[in-house]
Amino acid sequence: MRVRREGHAYRHRRPARDSLRRGIYLLPSLFTVGNMLCGFAAVLYTLHDRLEYAAWLILLAGLLDGLDGRIARLTRSTSEFGKEYDSLADVVSFGIAPALLVYQWGLRGVGRWGWAAAFLFLVAGSVRLARFNVKASQTDRRYFVGLPIPGGAGALTLMVLVAPEPLVEKTLAAAASLFVLLVAILMVSTIPYRSFKDYNLRQRWPATAFFTIAAVVAVIAFTPLPAMAFLLGSYLVAGPVEWTLRKLRRRPAEASPPAVVPMTGAPTPRVDAEHS
Repeated sequence: MRVRREGHAYRHRRPARDSLRRGIYLLPSLFTVGNMLCGFAAVLYTLHDRLEYAAWLILLAGLLDGLDGRIARLTRSTSEFGKEYDSLADVVSFGIAPALLVYQWGLRGVGRWGWAAAFLFLVAGSVRLARFNVKASQTDRRYFVGLPIPGGAGALTLMVLVAPEPLVEKTLAAAASLFVLLVAILMVSTIPYRSFKDYNLRQRWPATAFFTIAAVVAVIAFTPLPAMAFLLGSYLVAGPVEWTLRKLRRRPAEASPPAVVPMTGAPTPRVDAEHS
Protein backbone atom coordinates (compact mmCIF):
# COMPACT_ATOMS: atom_id res chain seq x y z
CA MET A 1 0.00 0.00 0.00
CA ARG A 2 1.35 3.41 -0.97
CA VAL A 3 0.73 6.57 1.02
CA ARG A 4 1.01 10.13 -0.29
CA ARG A 5 2.69 12.54 2.14
CA GLU A 6 2.93 16.29 1.59
CA GLY A 7 6.31 17.25 0.18
CA HIS A 8 7.38 13.65 -0.35
CA ALA A 9 7.05 11.11 -3.08
CA TYR A 10 4.99 7.97 -2.84
CA ARG A 11 6.41 5.37 -0.52
CA HIS A 12 5.27 2.02 0.80
CA ARG A 13 3.71 1.73 4.27
CA ARG A 14 5.21 -1.05 6.30
CA PRO A 15 2.74 -3.76 7.34
CA ALA A 16 2.13 -4.57 11.00
CA ARG A 17 4.35 -7.67 10.94
CA ASP A 18 7.29 -5.58 9.74
CA SER A 19 6.72 -3.15 12.60
CA LEU A 20 6.77 -6.08 15.02
CA ARG A 21 10.06 -7.32 13.57
CA ARG A 22 11.64 -3.96 14.30
CA GLY A 23 11.08 -4.56 18.03
CA ILE A 24 8.74 -4.03 20.96
CA TYR A 25 8.44 -0.89 23.03
CA LEU A 26 10.13 -1.98 26.23
CA LEU A 27 8.89 0.45 28.89
CA PRO A 28 5.10 -0.01 28.59
CA SER A 29 5.55 -3.75 27.94
CA LEU A 30 7.41 -4.13 31.23
CA PHE A 31 4.45 -2.67 33.08
CA THR A 32 2.18 -5.11 31.23
CA VAL A 33 4.41 -8.01 32.27
CA GLY A 34 4.24 -6.76 35.87
CA ASN A 35 0.47 -6.66 35.58
CA MET A 36 0.40 -10.29 34.41
CA LEU A 37 2.85 -11.33 37.14
CA CYS A 38 0.59 -9.88 39.82
CA GLY A 39 -2.40 -11.71 38.37
CA PHE A 40 -0.55 -15.01 38.23
CA ALA A 41 0.70 -14.59 41.81
CA ALA A 42 -2.84 -13.74 42.92
CA VAL A 43 -4.05 -17.04 41.47
CA LEU A 44 -1.33 -18.94 43.37
CA TYR A 45 -2.14 -17.17 46.66
CA THR A 46 -5.84 -17.91 46.15
CA LEU A 47 -5.16 -21.61 45.68
CA HIS A 48 -3.34 -21.57 49.03
CA ASP A 49 -6.27 -19.71 50.71
CA ARG A 50 -4.25 -16.55 51.29
CA LEU A 51 -7.05 -14.42 49.97
CA GLU A 52 -6.00 -11.02 51.30
CA TYR A 53 -2.57 -11.26 49.66
CA ALA A 54 -4.26 -12.26 46.41
CA ALA A 55 -6.67 -9.33 46.61
CA TRP A 56 -3.91 -6.76 47.13
CA LEU A 57 -1.98 -8.23 44.20
CA ILE A 58 -5.02 -7.74 41.95
CA LEU A 59 -5.23 -4.10 43.04
CA LEU A 60 -1.52 -3.71 42.29
CA ALA A 61 -2.14 -5.20 38.85
CA GLY A 62 -4.81 -2.55 38.30
CA LEU A 63 -2.31 0.18 39.14
CA LEU A 64 0.24 -1.23 36.69
CA ASP A 65 -2.44 -1.60 34.03
CA GLY A 66 -3.33 2.06 34.34
CA LEU A 67 0.29 3.12 34.19
CA ASP A 68 1.28 1.16 31.08
CA GLY A 69 -1.32 2.90 28.92
CA ARG A 70 -0.49 6.34 30.30
CA ILE A 71 3.24 5.79 29.81
CA ALA A 72 2.70 4.51 26.28
CA ARG A 73 0.72 7.63 25.37
CA LEU A 74 3.11 10.03 27.10
CA THR A 75 6.17 8.47 25.42
CA ARG A 76 4.33 7.99 22.10
CA SER A 77 5.09 4.29 22.16
CA THR A 78 1.60 2.91 21.55
CA SER A 79 1.35 -0.04 19.18
CA GLU A 80 -1.07 -2.76 18.09
CA PHE A 81 1.13 -5.35 19.76
CA GLY A 82 0.98 -3.47 23.06
CA LYS A 83 -2.81 -3.22 22.88
CA GLU A 84 -3.29 -6.93 22.22
CA TYR A 85 -0.68 -7.97 24.78
CA ASP A 86 -2.30 -5.75 27.40
CA SER A 87 -5.65 -7.43 26.77
CA LEU A 88 -4.14 -10.89 27.27
CA ALA A 89 -2.61 -9.76 30.56
CA ASP A 90 -5.96 -8.30 31.64
CA VAL A 91 -7.71 -11.64 31.11
CA VAL A 92 -5.32 -13.17 33.65
CA SER A 93 -5.24 -10.36 36.21
CA PHE A 94 -8.81 -9.08 36.00
CA GLY A 95 -10.65 -12.13 34.70
CA ILE A 96 -9.24 -15.39 36.03
CA ALA A 97 -7.69 -14.07 39.26
CA PRO A 98 -10.75 -12.21 40.68
CA ALA A 99 -13.17 -14.92 39.53
CA LEU A 100 -11.16 -17.58 41.36
CA LEU A 101 -10.68 -15.29 44.36
CA VAL A 102 -14.37 -14.55 44.86
CA TYR A 103 -15.26 -18.22 44.35
CA GLN A 104 -12.83 -19.37 47.03
CA TRP A 105 -14.02 -16.58 49.31
CA GLY A 106 -17.75 -17.17 49.21
CA LEU A 107 -19.35 -18.36 45.98
CA ARG A 108 -18.51 -21.99 46.56
CA GLY A 109 -21.05 -21.91 49.39
CA VAL A 110 -23.86 -22.13 46.81
CA GLY A 111 -22.31 -24.96 44.82
CA ARG A 112 -22.71 -24.99 41.06
CA TRP A 113 -24.44 -21.60 41.05
CA GLY A 114 -21.32 -20.11 42.57
CA TRP A 115 -18.85 -21.36 40.02
CA ALA A 116 -21.33 -20.54 37.26
CA ALA A 117 -21.44 -16.92 38.44
CA ALA A 118 -17.63 -16.78 38.65
CA PHE A 119 -17.32 -18.28 35.16
CA LEU A 120 -19.83 -15.81 33.70
CA PHE A 121 -17.78 -12.98 35.17
CA LEU A 122 -14.72 -14.34 33.33
CA VAL A 123 -16.69 -14.68 30.08
CA ALA A 124 -18.09 -11.15 30.41
CA GLY A 125 -14.62 -9.73 31.05
CA SER A 126 -13.12 -11.45 28.01
CA VAL A 127 -16.01 -10.30 25.80
CA ARG A 128 -15.57 -6.77 27.13
CA LEU A 129 -11.88 -6.79 26.19
CA ALA A 130 -12.53 -8.24 22.72
CA ARG A 131 -15.21 -5.63 22.02
CA PHE A 132 -12.90 -2.85 23.17
CA ASN A 133 -10.14 -3.98 20.80
CA VAL A 134 -12.52 -4.20 17.84
CA LYS A 135 -14.28 -0.86 18.41
CA ALA A 136 -11.45 1.17 19.94
CA SER A 137 -11.16 3.43 16.90
CA GLN A 138 -14.95 3.80 16.45
CA THR A 139 -15.97 5.09 19.88
CA ASP A 140 -15.54 8.32 21.80
CA ARG A 141 -12.27 8.06 23.70
CA ARG A 142 -13.80 9.98 26.63
CA TYR A 143 -16.04 6.99 27.43
CA PHE A 144 -15.78 3.23 27.78
CA VAL A 145 -18.61 1.14 26.35
CA GLY A 146 -19.61 -0.85 29.40
CA LEU A 147 -17.81 -1.16 32.71
CA PRO A 148 -14.07 -1.72 32.09
CA ILE A 149 -12.77 -5.05 33.31
CA PRO A 150 -10.34 -3.53 35.87
CA GLY A 151 -13.33 -1.83 37.48
CA GLY A 152 -15.22 -5.11 37.64
CA ALA A 153 -12.22 -6.90 39.10
CA GLY A 154 -11.77 -4.10 41.62
CA ALA A 155 -15.39 -4.42 42.75
CA LEU A 156 -14.97 -8.14 43.48
CA THR A 157 -11.58 -7.63 45.09
CA LEU A 158 -12.70 -4.86 47.43
CA MET A 159 -15.70 -6.95 48.44
CA VAL A 160 -13.25 -9.58 49.66
CA LEU A 161 -10.96 -7.07 51.37
CA VAL A 162 -13.79 -5.30 53.20
CA ALA A 163 -15.00 -8.63 54.64
CA PRO A 164 -12.01 -10.98 54.39
CA GLU A 165 -13.55 -13.84 56.37
CA PRO A 166 -14.91 -16.51 54.00
CA LEU A 167 -18.68 -16.61 53.74
CA VAL A 168 -20.41 -19.45 55.57
CA GLU A 169 -24.10 -18.62 55.31
CA LYS A 170 -25.72 -19.56 52.03
CA THR A 171 -27.81 -16.39 52.04
CA LEU A 172 -24.72 -14.20 51.97
CA ALA A 173 -23.10 -16.43 49.36
CA ALA A 174 -26.19 -16.13 47.16
CA ALA A 175 -26.17 -12.34 47.55
CA ALA A 176 -22.48 -12.26 46.59
CA SER A 177 -23.25 -14.38 43.51
CA LEU A 178 -25.95 -11.92 42.43
CA PHE A 179 -23.52 -9.03 42.85
CA VAL A 180 -20.95 -10.83 40.68
CA LEU A 181 -23.59 -11.38 38.00
CA LEU A 182 -24.58 -7.71 38.18
CA VAL A 183 -20.98 -6.63 37.63
CA ALA A 184 -20.72 -9.06 34.70
CA ILE A 185 -23.85 -7.55 33.12
CA LEU A 186 -22.44 -4.04 33.51
CA MET A 187 -19.27 -5.10 31.69
CA VAL A 188 -21.09 -6.43 28.62
CA SER A 189 -23.66 -3.62 28.60
CA THR A 190 -23.48 -0.55 26.38
CA ILE A 191 -23.69 1.88 29.30
CA PRO A 192 -20.96 4.52 28.85
CA TYR A 193 -18.42 4.92 31.64
CA ARG A 194 -15.99 7.81 31.74
CA SER A 195 -12.44 6.84 30.76
CA PHE A 196 -10.71 10.06 31.96
CA LYS A 197 -8.41 9.81 28.92
CA ASP A 198 -9.27 13.33 27.86
CA TYR A 199 -7.39 14.79 30.84
CA ASN A 200 -3.98 15.96 29.69
CA LEU A 201 -1.38 15.50 32.43
CA ARG A 202 1.18 17.61 30.55
CA GLN A 203 -0.89 20.79 30.56
CA ARG A 204 -1.21 23.35 33.36
CA TRP A 205 -3.88 22.64 35.94
CA PRO A 206 -5.50 25.11 38.38
CA ALA A 207 -4.42 25.04 42.00
CA THR A 208 -7.87 23.85 43.14
CA ALA A 209 -7.61 20.73 40.95
CA PHE A 210 -4.16 19.97 42.35
CA PHE A 211 -5.47 20.38 45.90
CA THR A 212 -8.43 18.08 45.19
CA ILE A 213 -6.17 15.35 43.81
CA ALA A 214 -3.84 15.69 46.80
CA ALA A 215 -6.81 15.43 49.18
CA VAL A 216 -8.07 12.24 47.47
CA VAL A 217 -4.59 10.70 47.65
CA ALA A 218 -4.32 11.62 51.34
CA VAL A 219 -7.69 10.05 52.15
CA ILE A 220 -6.73 6.85 50.31
CA ALA A 221 -3.39 6.75 52.15
CA PHE A 222 -4.96 7.09 55.63
CA THR A 223 -8.09 4.98 55.06
CA PRO A 224 -7.34 2.90 51.96
CA LEU A 225 -10.12 0.32 51.99
CA PRO A 226 -13.11 2.58 52.81
CA ALA A 227 -11.86 5.27 50.43
CA MET A 228 -11.26 2.86 47.53
CA ALA A 229 -14.59 1.12 48.15
CA PHE A 230 -16.41 4.47 48.12
CA LEU A 231 -14.66 5.68 44.95
CA LEU A 232 -15.20 2.44 43.07
CA GLY A 233 -18.80 2.16 44.23
CA SER A 234 -19.41 5.72 43.04
CA TYR A 235 -17.88 4.84 39.67
CA LEU A 236 -20.09 1.74 39.32
CA VAL A 237 -23.22 3.77 40.02
CA ALA A 238 -22.16 6.85 38.02
CA GLY A 239 -22.36 5.05 34.68
CA PRO A 240 -26.03 3.96 34.89
CA VAL A 241 -27.07 7.22 36.57
CA GLU A 242 -25.43 9.38 33.89
CA TRP A 243 -26.86 7.16 31.15
CA THR A 244 -30.38 7.45 32.63
CA LEU A 245 -30.15 11.22 32.99
CA ARG A 246 -28.97 11.53 29.39
CA LYS A 247 -31.96 9.47 28.21
CA LEU A 248 -34.38 11.60 30.20
CA ARG A 249 -32.94 14.82 28.80
CA ARG A 250 -33.13 13.51 25.26
CA ARG A 251 -36.82 12.58 25.39
CA PRO A 252 -38.26 16.13 25.55
CA ALA A 253 -35.98 17.21 22.69
CA GLU A 254 -37.09 14.29 20.52
CA ALA A 255 -40.79 14.89 21.19
CA SER A 256 -42.15 16.80 18.20
CA PRO A 257 -44.97 19.38 18.59
CA PRO A 258 -48.43 18.30 17.39
CA ALA A 259 -49.14 19.04 13.76
CA VAL A 260 -51.62 21.82 13.00
CA VAL A 261 -54.42 20.53 10.78
CA PRO A 262 -56.28 23.29 8.88
CA MET A 263 -60.06 23.36 9.18
CA THR A 264 -61.73 22.17 6.01
CA GLY A 265 -64.80 24.37 6.39
CA ALA A 266 -62.98 27.63 6.95
CA PRO A 267 -62.78 30.00 3.95
CA THR A 268 -59.36 30.52 2.50
CA PRO A 269 -58.33 34.17 2.49
CA ARG A 270 -58.01 35.60 -1.02
CA VAL A 271 -55.49 38.20 -1.98
CA ASP A 272 -56.22 40.14 -5.15
CA ALA A 273 -53.27 41.35 -7.11
CA GLU A 274 -53.20 45.10 -7.61
CA HIS A 275 -52.33 46.40 -11.03
CA SER A 276 -50.46 49.63 -11.27
